[in-house]
Amino acid sequence: MPPRDAAATKTRILDAAFAEFAAYGIAGARVDRIAENAGANKRMIYIYFGNKEQLFDEVLRRAVEAGIAAVPFDVEDLPGYAGAIFDHLVARRDLMRLRLWKLLERPDADGLEAEAFAGKTASVAKAQQRGDLAQEMLPDDLLTMVLAAAQAWFWADEGGQLQGPDRLAQHRAAVVETARRIIEPAVD
Repeated sequence: MPPRDAAATKTRILDAAFAEFAAYGIAGARVDRIAENAGANKRMIYIYFGNKEQLFDEVLRRAVEAGIAAVPFDVEDLPGYAGAIFDHLVARRDLMRLRLWKLLERPDADGLEAEAFAGKTASVAKAQQRGDLAQEMLPDDLLTMVLAAAQAWFWADEGGQLQGPDRLAQHRAAVVETARRIIEPAVD
């Protein structure tokens, strides 16, 4: 019998947990389904990750890290950053569901998201001080509005309006233009 590969088992568990949590949230997720879909022993989930909330937090942390790696923050091109977030969400639509479950079921859980947001906000504040970005909003408000523009279609896509490459291109262009308008410094 070959030795267990703990890292591979953890990865399979996290992948299965991501799908489970995105579909059902924390309350609806079942550890036995996660174990079955991961080809792992249910007991190993508890050994590796603790309880279901801790597993969710690890899944979310991993998703945030992957997003940070896939969509690097660029305070010099916030419209481009918003467009890149849109593209990332098109490729991973389940991320918005996972994020919504986090907001509903673990709103007070802090972690990498808050850290990342604070770092980005500090960069926005410096760019505002240089006069590169609109100064009419607080830095965290400005960044929140750019992020909201990038995510807006995913909250509103109840009827499948995002479908088709032409529609996606139009929506992406609208996201980028909206972000450009939000950050544009006022002309004296």
